[in-house]
Amino acid sequence: MDQPTDVIPNDGPAMPVHLLGHHLYEYSKGVRPMVMMTLSTRDADTVTRKLAEQFVDYHVQTVTEAKVNVFFGNAACVAMVRSVVRKPLNQLTPEEDFILGTLLGYDREQQCRRFLAMTQAGRSGAAA
Repeated sequence: MDQPTDVIPNDGPAMPVHLLGHHLYEYSKGVRPMVMMTLSTRDADTVTRKLAEQFVDYHVQTVTEAKVNVFFGNAACVAMVRSVVRKPLNQLTPEEDFILGTLLGYDREQQCRRFLAMTQAGRSGAAA
């Protein structure tokens, strides 16, 4: 299959840094109190350095050896993530998942529906 010639592979930090700028703009305008980006560990170093330079609180969660989730934004929200997100995201209880989704600014009604679906599907509601 023919590949487009104008597409540049993401071999460097340009795309994550570009997205970081967009997320920081939304955060600074109050659109969302917190953001999560899933990045390569190499890109995470660049992103966390820029966050530190701008005095934005952040938390890094390891996903794999090569990938991390970087949560950043409001200090209280990031502190909450540090206390709630202590395992892989797909292992969060319905309550933990609800809290995280709400902090990330996801639609509240959809979060309520997701919570109900998770509890009806039998996922444990007790924190581990």
